[in-house]
Amino acid sequence: MSEIDPTLTPYYRLDPEGLIRLIESTGLPCDGRLLALNSYENRVYQVGIEDAVPIVAKVYRPGRWSDEQILEEHAFSIELAEAEVPLVPPMVIDGATLHSHDGFRFALFERRGGHAPELDQKETLTWLGRFLGRLHAVGASKPFATRPQLTIDSFGRESVDSLLAGGWLPAHLENAFSSLAQDLLISTQAAYSRAGSFKNIRLHGDCHPGNILWRDGPLFVDLDDCRSGPAVQDLWMLLSGEPHEMAEQMKDVLEGYTQFNHFDLRELHLIEALRTLRMLHHAAWLALRWQDPAFPIAFPWFGEARYWEDLVLGLREQLGRMQEQPLQIPF
Repeated sequence: MSEIDPTLTPYYRLDPEGLIRLIESTGLPCDGRLLALNSYENRVYQVGIEDAVPIVAKVYRPGRWSDEQILEEHAFSIELAEAEVPLVPPMVIDGATLHSHDGFRFALFERRGGHAPELDQKETLTWLGRFLGRLHAVGASKPFATRPQLTIDSFGRESVDSLLAGGWLPAHLENAFSSLAQDLLISTQAAYSRAGSFKNIRLHGDCHPGNILWRDGPLFVDLDDCRSGPAVQDLWMLLSGEPHEMAEQMKDVLEGYTQFNHFDLRELHLIEALRTLRMLHHAAWLALRWQDPAFPIAFPWFGEARYWEDLVLGLREQLGRMQEQPLQIPF
C-alpha cells in the first residue's frame, strides 16, 4: 500500500481523538462532543467544553498561509472587534490566538448562532452597508504587511494557467476555453482601467451571504480570505438578479455604507470583472484541492464535462457583461 501524501490529504491524521488532543493542549477540557461544520479549505468543528458553552475550532490547512499571515488575519479581526464591527475574533489563550499541536495550527472562537441574512429586504442591505462601511474605514487605516492582494494575475492568469496545465478541460473545450480566457483577461484589465486609480484596502475578502450570520443584526465570520483589494469586492456578492435589480440593491447598500465611509463610484466598473475573476479562481481552487478526499464528495460534478460546458457558457456571458455600462445607481 502506497504512503499517503500529506500535501494532498493534509487532514488524514485529524481523527476525533486527535482533535480533542489539539483542543486540550490549550488547557480547555473537552467533553467529547464534536460536530463538523461546513468548511472545505480548513476544518471547522463545534467542540463541547466541560461545564461551559461549546466553542468553535478552526484547524488551518497546512501549507496555505504562513504563521505571519494567519496572525495578521487575527490582528485584523481583533482590530475590527475593538472598533465594534460585529464579528467573531479568535479567542486569546495564554496571550496567543494561534496555537500548534501535533503538526496542526488552529484557532478557537466563541460559538455564535444566527441565520442567513434576508438580502431581499432593504433594511437588511442598508444595515449590512453600514457595517461594511465601518469595516472598510478600519481596513483603510493601514495596509496589510503579509496578506496578499486581489489581482488579475493571482485570481485570473494564474487560475487559467493552472487549469490548462493540469489538463482539467475536456478535449472538446480546451481551445475554446483558452481563447475565451484570454479575451476575459483583456476585458478584465480594461474594466480595471476604467475604474481608475482606486485604493486597495484591507477587506473581508469573501463576503458572500454564507459568511454573514444574522441575529438581531449582522455578524461577519471567517476572515480566512482577508486580503487587500477594492472596496466593492466586499459589496458585489450581496447583489443578485438583473442589472436594474442589482442597481437598486446597491443603492440600499450604499445608503448605509456612505454614512461611515466614502465609496468611489468608479469601482462599479469592477463588479463584473471581479465576478469573472471569482469564477476562474473557484474552478482553479477545486482543481488544486481535488486530491483532498472531502472535495470529490462535496463537489462530485466537478469532474463532469457538463460542469465545464456550463462554466464556459457562464464565462461567455461574463465577457458580454463586461462590455456593458456599469450599474446605474438611482440616487
